[in-house]
Amino acid sequence: MRNSWLSIAFAAAIGFGAAARADEINGIVVVVDESPITYGEIQQGILPQLRYLRERYANLDDIPTQERQRMWDEELESLVEQKLILHDFIKSGYVTNVLDQFIDDRIKDRIHTDYYDDRARLIKTLQAQGKTYEMFRREEREKFIVEYMVYHNVNQQKVLISPLRIELYYNEHKDDFKMQDQVKLRMIVVPQSPDDLPGTSHKRAQEILDKIDSGVPFAEMANEAEATMTRLSSAQRREGGDRGWVDRTVYKEELTKAAFSLKPGQHSGVVDQPEGCYLLMVDEVRPAHVQALAEVHEAIEQKLRDQELQHLRDRWIDRLKSKSLIRYF
Repeated sequence: MRNSWLSIAFAAAIGFGAAARADEINGIVVVVDESPITYGEIQQGILPQLRYLRERYANLDDIPTQERQRMWDEELESLVEQKLILHDFIKSGYVTNVLDQFIDDRIKDRIHTDYYDDRARLIKTLQAQGKTYEMFRREEREKFIVEYMVYHNVNQQKVLISPLRIELYYNEHKDDFKMQDQVKLRMIVVPQSPDDLPGTSHKRAQEILDKIDSGVPFAEMANEAEATMTRLSSAQRREGGDRGWVDRTVYKEELTKAAFSLKPGQHSGVVDQPEGCYLLMVDEVRPAHVQALAEVHEAIEQKLRDQELQHLRDRWIDRLKSKSLIRYF
C-alpha cells in the first residue's frame, strides 16, 4: 500500500499526472494513537524537494525509486515523531491558554517583520499555498510545541564531551584529518571577451604584470583589475585577489601547475587560457600533513556532541513509541 501512496504523491505533487482527488488527499496512511497522518500531509511536506527534482528530471519515471522512497519515508517518520511529541505535550498537562497567547504574539511579530504589518498580505500568501489562517496558526502552534519539547528532552547541557574522548576519536580517525599540499593563493583574472580582438586579454594581463614587476603590490593590482574588468560588486570582490588556501583539486591543471611551482612571495607570468588570462601569486605554502589535534578539537567536539544529541533524541522517541499505538495502512 505504501508504494501505491508513493506513486500517487509523486504524480500529483510534482505535476506529472492528473491532480489528486479529495479522497486521495484525505486518505489515511498512518494513525498515531488516535491522530491520523494523511497522504496530503506527506505530500505537502515533500513538496519543496519535489519541486527541486522537477527541475532535474523531465519525467516522473526518471526519478530514482530509491530517492522517492527515501523522501517519503523521511517525511513520514518526521510526521510520526511530531504526533508523538504533541501527544506527550498534552499528557504532560502544560497550560495551553498561556501557550495560545504566546502563539498569537509570535504570529503578530511575524506579520510585523515578514508582511509589513499587513495581515491581508499574510492571508493572500497562505491562499496561494492552499492554506487557511487557521491551518497556519495550528502549524505555528505545533511547531513551537515540538521545539519546546525537544529543547527540554534533548538538552545540550546534558551532553558533556571529555577531552579524552576527543583525543581517542582523533587518534582513531587520523585519515579524516589528512590535508593535501596547499598554497595560499592570490589570483588576477583578465577575461577574454568574445567581442575583443584575439590577444586582448594577454595584452591587458601583461600590462598588469609589468606594473607588478615595477613594484606595485600584487594585491593592489588585483583590486584594481576586479573593479575595472570583472564588474563585480564590492560584496563579490576578493580582497587583493585572495583565494585562500587551495589544494591541487580546486583549479584546472594549467593553473594548478603554475600555482604549485611558486615559492612564498613569488608570482607567475601570464597564464593563457581560452576564457582569458591569469596571474597568480603564492603567499604561503603548506605541505601535506595531518592536522594537529588543536586544529580540529572544536570540530570533533561538535561532531561528538551532535551524535550524542541524536542518540538522546532517538531514545526519547523510542520511549514515546513504546507508550503509543502506531498503525500503518
